Amino acid sequence: MAVRAVRGAVQLERDEAGHMDEQVGELLTTILERNGLTADDLISIWFTATPDLHSDFPAAAARALGIVDVPLICAQELDIAGAMPRVVRVLAHIESDLPRSRIAHVYLGAAAALRKDIAQ
Repeated sequence: MAVRAVRGAVQLERDEAGHMDEQVGELLTTILERNGLTADDLISIWFTATPDLHSDFPAAAARALGIVDVPLICAQELDIAGAMPRVVRVLAHIESDLPRSRIAHVYLGAAAALRKDIAQ
């Protein structure tokens, strides 16, 4: 079994805790489903949020999904002029037999524009 990394992102419509939980939960669920993963396959998850998001920690959505024994950390994205607003990004480290070329990186909604090269 190899250690792999899965990327993903979602743009929120608004900065509200319930909306963040819903959208980040959908992102994590989609990452797991598209890669045939369960919570037991997760090693750790890094979350970043753009500086305009203040309502909640993105990691709270993972805990709400039952991901309770996986190390999670949140950080703030760089505040770059012209960057897409209200974005939560994910970098999940996983155990998987999938080759790197078959890892499904998930960019939902408008966030697909961030990484057209790897978004699926």
